[in-house]
Amino acid sequence: MTIDVTVRRETPLPPERVAAYAVDWRHDAEWTQGIRTTELTRQTDGGFGTGAEVTRTAYFLGRRIDYVLRVAAYEPPRLLDMVSVAAPMPMHVTYSVEARPRGTLAAIRVRGGPGELLRLASPLLARQVRSSLTQDLRDLERRLSERQGDI
Repeated sequence: MTIDVTVRRETPLPPERVAAYAVDWRHDAEWTQGIRTTELTRQTDGGFGTGAEVTRTAYFLGRRIDYVLRVAAYEPPRLLDMVSVAAPMPMHVTYSVEARPRGTLAAIRVRGGPGELLRLASPLLARQVRSSLTQDLRDLERRLSERQGDI
C-alpha cells in the first residue's frame, strides 16, 4: 500500500462518548469529509460488528467514489478496523480511541493505494488524506460538543 496516514486529536470529551458517535456508521456523513451517504449493507448477528459491511458514497478530489468497507475488528469503545471489499482502490481504515487524563485521544489511520493510474500522485494524495482526516477529527469534536449528551 502506498499511502499510510495517521491523524490524532486530543479532545476534552469522555472516550465512551467519542467512540459511540465516531464508530456509528449512521453518523459518517455528519463529520467525515466527503462522505455523502452510508448504508449498512451486511449485518452481523448483533447488527453491526465484525463481518458487517458499510457502503459509502463519497467525493474526494472532486470525484465520486462508491465503496464497501467490511469490519475486520470491532472492540468498542476502543477500536473499529475496516477494509475495503469493493472500491476503486484498496483501503484500510482504523478508528481508535484512548482514554487520557483530560479526555480522549482519537485517531484515524488510512492505508491504501491510489491504483495504477494515480501511483505517481501518492505524495499529493497522502497530503490531501491527512488534511481531510485532520478536519474530520475537528468536526467530530465540534459535533459532539454541540450535541451536549444526546448521541
